[in-house]
Amino acid sequence: MNPVLELQGLSKQFGQLKVTQNVNLSLHPGARHALIGPNGAGKSTLVHQITGLLKPSAGKVLLGGQDVTGLSPEKRVKLGLARTFQINSLFNNLTVAENIGLALQAREGMDGYLMRDITHDSALMDEAAVLLESLSLLDLAHRNIVELAYGQRRMIEIALALALKPRVLLLDEPVAGVPSTEGSRLFDLLERLPAEVATLVIEHDMDLVFRFAKRITVLVEGAVLVEDDVQAVRTDPRVRAVYLGERHEHAA
Repeated sequence: MNPVLELQGLSKQFGQLKVTQNVNLSLHPGARHALIGPNGAGKSTLVHQITGLLKPSAGKVLLGGQDVTGLSPEKRVKLGLARTFQINSLFNNLTVAENIGLALQAREGMDGYLMRDITHDSALMDEAAVLLESLSLLDLAHRNIVELAYGQRRMIEIALALALKPRVLLLDEPVAGVPSTEGSRLFDLLERLPAEVATLVIEHDMDLVFRFAKRITVLVEGAVLVEDDVQAVRTDPRVRAVYLGERHEHAA
C-alpha cells in the first residue's frame, strides 16, 4: 500500500538557523500517527511545510504520490490535505449545520451561493446531518456557534475538516485550551474518525497521544530522534531523557 503523505528529507533553514533537518515521514491510509517533541523542536515549522505555508529549503512533500512541494495550501486541500488550524474560522452567528453546509459547498465548488440558500438545500443539509451524526454531534446541529463551549467548537472544527473528505487530516493540538470536563468527549470524537483517513496529530498532551496514536515520531532540535510504535517510544530512554530534561544525544 502506497503512502498518502510522504516527507522526503524535509529541511528548513532561516539564515544559519536550522529549524527542521532531513525529516522523513510516511503516512498510509488509516494511519494514526502523533508528532511530539519539546518546545522549540520544530513541530510547527514542519507542519507549515506540509501544508504549504512555508517553502522548505530542501526536500519534498508528496500527497498520494504527487509532488506538492511547490503547491499552495489551497491546492493541497483540493488534493485531500486538511488541517484543523486552517479550518477554524467558524461563522459565530450561523448554526453548526450551516457551518458544515458552507464547508460542503466549498468542497463542491459551490461557495459562490448565498449563505441563506444553504438551509433550503435538502441534499446539503442531509449530508451535514449524516456527518454530524457519525461524530455524535447531531445534538449540536441547530445551535449557533456563539452558544457553544470552547471544547465543542474544537469538535466542530474537526467536523468541518472532515466535510472536505480529506485523505490526510492534520490535527493541530486538538485539546489545547479544552477543559478536562470537555476533553473526554473530544477524545471520544477522535476515536470515531473515518478509518480510511490518515491522521497526524501534533500534540503536547501525552494522555491523548498514547490513547490515539499507533505510531509516534519524536522531533528534537528539528530532527527525528526516534519513530516507533507507542510502547517502544514510551520506554525509549532517549525520549524519557528529552522530557525529563536530562542530557541526551541523538544521531545526526
